[in-house]
Parts: sequence; structure tokens; C-alpha cells
Amino acid sequence: MSSDITSELIPLNVALLTVSDSRGPEEDTSGQFLEDQVIAAGHRLLARRLLPDDVYLVRALIANWIADPVIHAIIITGGTGFHERDSTPEAVAPLLDKIIEGFGEEFRRLSASEIASSTIQSRAFGGLANHTVIFCLPGSTGACRTGWEHILKSQLDSRHAPCNFSGLTLKKPERAFDRLQDIIGQQASR
Repeated sequence: MSSDITSELIPLNVALLTVSDSRGPEEDTSGQFLEDQVIAAGHRLLARRLLPDDVYLVRALIANWIADPVIHAIIITGGTGFHERDSTPEAVAPLLDKIIEGFGEEFRRLSASEIASSTIQSRAFGGLANHTVIFCLPGSTGACRTGWEHILKSQLDSRHAPCNFSGLTLKKPERAFDRLQDIIGQQASR
């Protein structure tokens, strides 16, 4: 058994982003589903946002969440398809230290039983940046259910063996964020 496995759940601090040009908070069933599941699983939801499909808005928010020492996991729903405005992969991928190749592969394998060959149009992916695990899911509630129930729920659970992402995310360094705050403070006082 790996040393990052515990007998009790260690709650993670999660941030949730919905990327959509067509949904407002009331229509965000995917985001609501994920919020409900994160909380039901025993984790803490620290932030939930809805942004339009804009590479720079998404990238700026995710970069801030990655730098924040208290956020361990980020889940993004939406913007992973092939429509001209779908830009979540382009916004997030440059921020990653490592890509979780198996996440997108497994998500598409699982989705095939639900949506057949249409699964090839999903650009769902995951990665790790500054000890923050990031998962990007399609915008449909069904896709979020598939991703959560079959992958994310267990991979964010510190009790899941033989491995999970909990141990990596709990090692997040605070120094870089503290230094960034110092720099911002110095610039503001000029």
C-alpha cells in the first residue's frame, strides 16, 4: 500500500469553474452537479465561478487558483469540444507542469458506452500544476456524472488504493504564493 493512502478521508479544497457562453448560474446544471458531488464526498468547495469561453479569462482565473496555496484541486466543465469557441484546453494546457494522459483516455473509453463514436470529439484532459490537480470535463451533466463517478470521486479520495492524487496535492508549497503577495504589495505601494 502506498504511503499516501489513509484510513480516513483527508478533505481537499476544491475550486470549480464552468466555461460557457450560453449558460447563466440558473442553467449551470453541470456545475451544480459537480458542486453537490464534491461536498457529498466530504471535500470543501472554496470557489465556484462561471466564465465565458475566453482563453485569457479562463487562463487568468486558473493561474490564480494554481498559485493559491489552499486550493488542491480544480474541476472545469465546458469548453472541451471542437466548436470554434471551445478553448478550455488552449487556456489550461500551457499552465500545466504535467499532463495526466490516462484521464482523457479513460474518460473517452467510459463515454463510448454512452455516446458511441462521438466520444472522439471530447478533449477532456487532466494535469498537475504547482501541486494542484486539474480536471477538464465536457459541459454536459451526463459527461460530468461519468467523469465524477468513474474517475474523480476515487482519485480525489485519500483512501483510494493503490494510488490517488490526494498525497500530491497536500504537498502544495505556500512560499511561492506568499512571495507573489509580497511582490503585488510592493507594486501597489509605488
